[in-house]
Amino acid sequence: MLTEIEVESREVRQAQDFEGLKGLIIPGGESTTLEKLMKRFGLDQALARALEEGLAVWGTCAGMILLAREISNGIPGQEGLGHLPIRVERNAFGRQLESCEVPLEVAPLKGEPFSAVFIRAPKVTSLLDPQVEVWATHQEQIVAVRQGKIMATSFHPELTGDHRLHKLFTEVLID
Repeated sequence: MLTEIEVESREVRQAQDFEGLKGLIIPGGESTTLEKLMKRFGLDQALARALEEGLAVWGTCAGMILLAREISNGIPGQEGLGHLPIRVERNAFGRQLESCEVPLEVAPLKGEPFSAVFIRAPKVTSLLDPQVEVWATHQEQIVAVRQGKIMATSFHPELTGDHRLHKLFTEVLID
């Protein structure tokens, strides 16, 4: 998606890969595995430092879970990285068979709904800071938020042909 909107990107696999980054997208996947790997390779600490230095970060699906301060329905010991003051519930919209694509009104996109793909998606069950902005809901559940330079979506925008959220991230949140 970033290539399609002509934004230079690279993979981040080691702590030194944070050097010179202006923004980071933490993708979907299996949140417990991602968290273990981030901690094993020091990416959790590198991310904390980068956020303190003003890095813009977007977590999608498992990325939302990783950024959350609190996780419910996680495996024992799963903590998240705590950078976004929200409580999330893993797999809140059901198993793989309940995956779906639905039109969402996403506040900053004003206009045509965004086609959101939910795959074993989390939901935000609580905002732990009044400065967290709710950007979208699905079935009366919070599925997109922003606080400062951190945004999180429980759906997978990269699975659509709609570039609007990627453009928003790169044009608005990244200085």
